[in-house]
Amino acid sequence: MEKVNSPEELMESIAKMSRDNSVYQFHIPGKGTFTLVLQEEEQRSIQADVEANPELQDMIEQSRHEYKLGKGMSTSEILKSLSPKDFRS
Repeated sequence: MEKVNSPEELMESIAKMSRDNSVYQFHIPGKGTFTLVLQEEEQRSIQADVEANPELQDMIEQSRHEYKLGKGMSTSEILKSLSPKDFRS
């Protein structure tokens, strides 16, 4: 069991965790003993999402069509178009 003396040490050890090295036991003086278990997130592809939700395919196709027609806006353009009054009820 590893003794951890700083947040930096803890973060370094967490960063080294992987599928093969998924359990980390450590002790923090004055706090106690901990066991950390890495549970990886499922990495779904867009294709898998489309297969699970056919409406999503329609939305993507419509979005692509509108983009080709020049109806798209960048994130910066959307943010510039908003004002505080847009968020008032």
